[in-house]
Amino acid sequence: MKTENPRTWYTVYSTNMKINLFGMRNLFIAFSALTLFASCGSGDRGELIGAFPREEFVQVNPYGMNYIHFGSYVMGPSDQDVPYAHTARSKTVSVQAFYIDDTEITNNEYRQFVWWVRDSIAHRVLGEADIGEHVFEEDQYGEELDPPRINWRERIEWNEEEEREELADMFYSESERFYGRKEIDTRKLKFEYYWIDLQAASRKPGRDVFSNPNKKGQDSPILGHVDRSQFIIKETIQIYPDTLCWMHDFTYSYNEPMTESYFWHPAYDDYPLVGITWTQAKAFTVWRTRLLNGWLQSRGQTFVQKFRLPTEAEWEYAARGGLDLNPYPWGGPYVRNVLGCPLANYKPLRGDYVEDNGFHTVPVTSYEPNDYGLYCMAGNVAEWTSTAYDESVYDFAHDLNPEYTYDALADDPPALKRKVIRGGSWKDIGYYIQNGTRTYEYQDTSKSYIGFRCVMSYLGRGKAGDPEDWN
Repeated sequence: MKTENPRTWYTVYSTNMKINLFGMRNLFIAFSALTLFASCGSGDRGELIGAFPREEFVQVNPYGMNYIHFGSYVMGPSDQDVPYAHTARSKTVSVQAFYIDDTEITNNEYRQFVWWVRDSIAHRVLGEADIGEHVFEEDQYGEELDPPRINWRERIEWNEEEEREELADMFYSESERFYGRKEIDTRKLKFEYYWIDLQAASRKPGRDVFSNPNKKGQDSPILGHVDRSQFIIKETIQIYPDTLCWMHDFTYSYNEPMTESYFWHPAYDDYPLVGITWTQAKAFTVWRTRLLNGWLQSRGQTFVQKFRLPTEAEWEYAARGGLDLNPYPWGGPYVRNVLGCPLANYKPLRGDYVEDNGFHTVPVTSYEPNDYGLYCMAGNVAEWTSTAYDESVYDFAHDLNPEYTYDALADDPPALKRKVIRGGSWKDIGYYIQNGTRTYEYQDTSKSYIGFRCVMSYLGRGKAGDPEDWN
């Protein structure tokens, strides 16, 4: 190490204390230098050493997620498909490192979100009623909080008579109760959240966005003048899943038992969540981000990347499991193993739902995972992606992290509300469980055969070392 470099010299003395570089005879001089730096401010000697102190950051794998290393692959059909040649052409793309859930989001995992929304509404109601310390109206500096912040440390006693009276409006009215059962009115479980439309911000020309407020009619390119509020979008989403999807998806079919029990009964805790729209899945990712980053913030740690829906390219890259040009996540051209058993939960033989021993959905860890340790990337339930569906997207999308998004409004035509779904489901034939097959569903619809899983971008280029230690 060359100690004559000022930056290296400062680092040696201020952090590592490797004074043996000068020998023991210079011990007194070294300590004198440290004292001089401590008394003269930052001690950077006029050199560029970076802002300090900075925490040592090591990204920890989010619970239930597997790390996917960055790489390139051939996206699209693995074999010639003449009828769909326009909607899914093959092209080489590159995808950055990311984390992805090793299973589809389960009923029980989504129920945590539902209960969080239920309790947050109850906290606000009780706070307004001045019962307990359910909300913080002031921060630690005595400044008024608007709106008040929920005090999650204060437990809600749902059986306390006083609180039960204040929370009465959260339950179904007596005329809507079935056999007198007092149940939460799921129509009132709404989640309010915000997101930043970075795409809109990036499309704004500089002199249109950065207007000078001091001179009317003139523009200024000064960044400080931009009003970010025009890109902050507020949404309120009703988050309870559509349990009736099991009935309206199938005409003349008896699926009432699934409607009555699938989401809330513990027997289905580890089954994939269904009956949620694309917007509900997006709201879940926002809540999950707030849940993790709130925990990190409470411990003085730095935020991590947000949870989100996977792009179409990320989903396919993860589904292939490193086996490029293979039609299925397990590799090879066959949907059965050497014993003749189906390798996924789908509809073999055009109508024989029990051939794969699945019938409806199955637990999310059923069947063998692919080489990335991901379960049910083919079959069980199809999965929402963040990508808007366009037949020709492969022609114009970039080959670096390809993505196409469109935030449709309520009054937009249906064609603009299409979102890509991948993986096929328990009710689909074998074609739809192939890695390269793409299809779509409308973002405001909920189906008994569509779920989702989350991803998170990795902070940095990618992990180093032995791939066996990444997860």
